[in-house]
Amino acid sequence: MTEKVKTLVRSDIAEAIHQELGFSHADAFKMIEKTFSIIAAELATHRNVKISGFASFEPYMKKERLGRNPKTGKEYPISARTVLAFRPSPILKNNKK
Repeated sequence: MTEKVKTLVRSDIAEAIHQELGFSHADAFKMIEKTFSIIAAELATHRNVKISGFASFEPYMKKERLGRNPKTGKEYPISARTVLAFRPSPILKNNKK
């Protein structure tokens, strides 16, 4: 039987900041929200975000292409769109905890 892995959510991160750094729960949550909003704003303007020792986030454009419904075989156009690449840093990749 496989063990269910708990998902880390924003409130878990806020709790860890509260416990380890002594900020109030509200202040810890505000810090997390502000950090995520800064990252999202940069990505929305198509700028790369690099967090040393963690990862880089790189938005890039995918071209328009034809897709196919595997059930019917009918082709459909898939519009051009921006997608996000997540590339973990070597430190994160090699973290064997």
